[in-house]
Parts: sequence; structure tokens; C-alpha cells
Amino acid sequence: MLEAAIYTELAIICGFILDLVIGDPEKLAPVHPVVLMGKCISFLEKHLRRVFREDEKSELTAGAVMAFIMAAGTLVVTYGISYLAFRINIVLYFIIQTVMCWQTIAVRDLKKESMDVYKYLEPEEKIEKARKQVSRIVGRDTDVLDGTGVTKAVIETVAENFSDGVACPLFYMMIGGGPLAMTYKAINTMDSMVGYKNDKYLYFGRTGAHMDDVAGYIPSRLAALFWIASAFFTEHDWAGAYRIWRRDNRKSTSPNSAQTESACAGSLGIQLLGPAYYFGEYYDKPVIGDPVNKVVPGMITDTVQMMYAASMLFCGVGLIIRLVIMAPGIFA
Repeated sequence: MLEAAIYTELAIICGFILDLVIGDPEKLAPVHPVVLMGKCISFLEKHLRRVFREDEKSELTAGAVMAFIMAAGTLVVTYGISYLAFRINIVLYFIIQTVMCWQTIAVRDLKKESMDVYKYLEPEEKIEKARKQVSRIVGRDTDVLDGTGVTKAVIETVAENFSDGVACPLFYMMIGGGPLAMTYKAINTMDSMVGYKNDKYLYFGRTGAHMDDVAGYIPSRLAALFWIASAFFTEHDWAGAYRIWRRDNRKSTSPNSAQTESACAGSLGIQLLGPAYYFGEYYDKPVIGDPVNKVVPGMITDTVQMMYAASMLFCGVGLIIRLVIMAPGIFA
């Protein structure tokens, strides 16, 4: 299977470049894997809720069944497609792997969405348009946010989604190619759809949320370290990033989300998180970071710059490690 491993390495490179160059074309949105995964999750939820009773134990069981079907089903289907492609033609295998890798990374889209908000904050603040635009990428209520609040929301989203949308898929891609990256995306999509601690999903979404916590535990911490490295290479406060990460990386209800957010806060010398409203409900979240600097819209571009640098570092180091592991077989 050395040939498959070599072509997987090339597919990861090509998939990463495709994301940097063209991102996710809007015309392909209806057939994007995450969209299809979302439809599967909605279908399973609808029918499992009909099968199981509306009590705590039944909802936990229904949610666990859905989580297993999504994770195992995605793994089996994507590996099955890759295996068949490999048996038919190695070029076909390479193309399929490339598409899978490309569709699981979100570097360019993170930049686009964040800069679409930034243009309404600089040079003149157009707060209503900024609030509307930022509502596309954050889960919190945005109608009460001022310019500083909108800026912080964008920075937090880029930092957190660097972990979920870039580092974690790359981590699993390096281990198991496109199929394992796709499986992670299925788990992460499930968490984003049903992983809420509200009346509707407190029990039904618990297994999916825990599965996402486990899947992201190691790569989210690696993501924070690469963010700190990116702060060094982009001439931001890497020492502050490391200090705040060490101090504040557990200041979140999720074991993973504050990893890159704390590193980002330290690299910019600002405070992030804090109290917020979600679906009209108040959440008293702790703050991370120190208010050394005033939060200004220009920090959005700084955050995007560090996100790009961290993404390239993560991908480059991962590919080198894969190549070192394959080297004995290549030169045997």
C-alpha cells in the first residue's frame, strides 16, 4: 500500500492548495460534504425521535445511535469509495483523495467570511451590516453587539475554527487520508448541529458532543502550539500567546474551544469571550486573555494572517512527518 500512501501525500498537498486558491465554490454548495452530512443528521434526528420515547434515557440512546451511524457510516462509505477507486485506477484514487482533502479544509472560507465583516467596520463603522454579516459565522445573538463586540466575535470565530476547520481535519488527514478527515467532519458537524446544552439537545446531542471533544482533544492542543509558532513568524506576541494559553486554555465549557482562542488572545494582547447571549439566553462565560491592547477592527486582519501561517505550518510539518515515516519503504 506504499503507492497509495505516496498518492495520499500528493492528494493532501493538492487539496490544501485548492482550498487556499479557490476555497469552496458557491455553485458546489448543495453537494458539499458538510451540507450532505447536515441533511443526513437532520434525517436521522427526525426519524430516531419518532422511534424513541421523549424521556432522558431514550433520548440519550437515540443520540448515541445517530452518532454511531454518522461516524461509522462516513468512515465505511469514504474508505469504500477510496478502496474501489484504488483498485480501478491509481489516478482516480488520487483525484478522489484530493477532493476529500480539499472539501474538509476551510482556510480560504474563514478568511472570506471574516473579511466580509471587516469591510463593514473599516474605514467607517456600518454596525447594522456588520452585525448581519457576523451572524453568518457565529452562534451567539448579534443584535446587541457594538463594533468592539463584532470584532471580538470575528477574532474568536477565526481562532476557534482554525482548530475545528483546519487543524483537526489536517491531523486526521495525515493519519488516514481524506476518509478519516471526512469522518472527523461528520463528527464535528454533528456537534455543531445537536451539541447544544438546551432543552431540545441536552440528552439527544450528548454523545455527539462528547465524541467531538474526544476527536478534537489532541489536534486542538497541537493547533494552539502552531498558533503560537505562527505568532512568532508573523511578528506578533508569541510569548504572550504561550503564557495566556498555558493560563486560560481550560476556561471554557468545552475542553477544546479555548485552546486556540487563548493563544490568539495572548498573541494580540486582548481579552476574548466573556458573557454572551445565545438564542435569547444569557451565558456568563469567563474571559480569557488580558486587556493589554484595545480591540480594534485591524486585529481581524492580524488574526487571519496568523491563521494562514499556522495552517501552512501545520500542513507542512504533518507532511514532513508522513514522508519520514514512509521513507524506509520508498528507499528500500
